[in-house]
Amino acid sequence: MGQKVHPIGFRIGITEDWKSRWYANKRDFPRLLLEDQKIRRYLKKECHSAAIDRVEIERTREAVKVQVWTARPGILIGKGGSRADTISTELEKITGRRVMLEFKEIDKPELCAQLVAESIAEQLQKRAAFRRVLKKVALSTMQARAEGIKINIAGRLAGAEMARREKLILGKIPLSTLAADVNYGTAEARTTAGVIGIKVWIYRGEKFSYRENG
Repeated sequence: MGQKVHPIGFRIGITEDWKSRWYANKRDFPRLLLEDQKIRRYLKKECHSAAIDRVEIERTREAVKVQVWTARPGILIGKGGSRADTISTELEKITGRRVMLEFKEIDKPELCAQLVAESIAEQLQKRAAFRRVLKKVALSTMQARAEGIKINIAGRLAGAEMARREKLILGKIPLSTLAADVNYGTAEARTTAGVIGIKVWIYRGEKFSYRENG
């Protein structure tokens, strides 16, 4: 058996909160879960250039509240809020309910593993040298005051005939420490040679100490 545990799932309820926060009965649960997936897929596809890190969804009886964490909120808002209105209209078509859209700006995208993984994927698709890309991105993250970063990429790197894995680690990544704020993200680079999978872990320090919490 494998020994890998998802870093975010491992910390749910301790240092991480759920990305979807609502309750439903057994009959409605599958439909609402599918709606959440459609909302996230729509935002990622239609607003890819906005550098979206995550989408959090809350449901009440009256409306659906969608919080979008992005490094470029201006792209999502648009001129005079026109783009935001279009997005709200499309999300209301998906859910069939009133949507309350809220954009939250990310100050340091270098510390968001999802955005770092997508940045690597974008550069690999432009045929950049993978070792140079990994080194540049890792150094940029460490300069943004991260305590550690780990990057795994796998596939036909540099168009090689056989797929292989490459790994880069700077600093420390305490994956087994529940108090550690480890951000995790994945992406895929679709190159002419095939798909390259990218995984990124970023250690941003401890959220609390065990001594403080007894």
